[in-house]
Amino acid sequence: MRATDQAGHADEARPGRRRADRRSEILRAAMAVIAERGYRGASLAAVAERVGITQQGLLHYFPTKEDLLVALLEARDEWDTAGTTEQATGPWPLDLLATLVEYNASRPGVVQTFSALLGESVTGDHPAREFFTRRYATIRASLTETLRREFGDRLPGNLTPEAVAPLVIAVMDGMQFQWLLDPEEADMAASFGALVQLLRQAT
Repeated sequence: MRATDQAGHADEARPGRRRADRRSEILRAAMAVIAERGYRGASLAAVAERVGITQQGLLHYFPTKEDLLVALLEARDEWDTAGTTEQATGPWPLDLLATLVEYNASRPGVVQTFSALLGESVTGDHPAREFFTRRYATIRASLTETLRREFGDRLPGNLTPEAVAPLVIAVMDGMQFQWLLDPEEADMAASFGALVQLLRQAT
C-alpha cells in the first residue's frame, strides 16, 4: 500500500477512534459520578461536567440517561473480565466469582445502578431489557460450565449443573439487593462464600 493510501485510511479511521475514545471517557466519568452520588444523583449534566463537555454534546453519544447506563453496564462487564486469559476465554472459577462479589462491595454506586436497572428492565420495552436477558443467558451457560468443571455432571441432591447455575446467580444478585437495603446485616461476599462452601462440602 502506498504511503498516500495509508495516510488516507488513517484519516478515515481517526474519527471512529476519537468517537470510541470519547465514549470510553464518558463511561468512566459516569462510573465515577455514580460511585460518588449514587444512581439517582448521577445526572447527565453531572457526567457532562466531569468530562468537560456540554450536556448537549453528551447527548450526541448517549441520547438518554438509560442509554448511558446500559452502555455503562456493558462496559462494566468488559472491565470486570479484562486482565487474565481465563477471564477472557473461559468460565470463571467459583473462587474468582467470590472475589468479584467481594469487589462489588467496594462500589455501591455501581451495584445500585445495576440493581435499579435490573428491577426496571422487566417492564415493557425498557432499554435495559435486552441487555439483561442476553446477560443472564450468557452467565447461565458460563456458570453451568464452571460447575461442571469443578463438580462433574452431578452436584448435591443429584442436581445437574444446568439446574444449579440459576440458583447460584439468584444468590449473587439477590444478595446485592439485601446488601443495598441493609449492608450491616447482609454480607453478600460472606453469603456467596457460604454457598460455595456448602457445594464443596456436599460433594
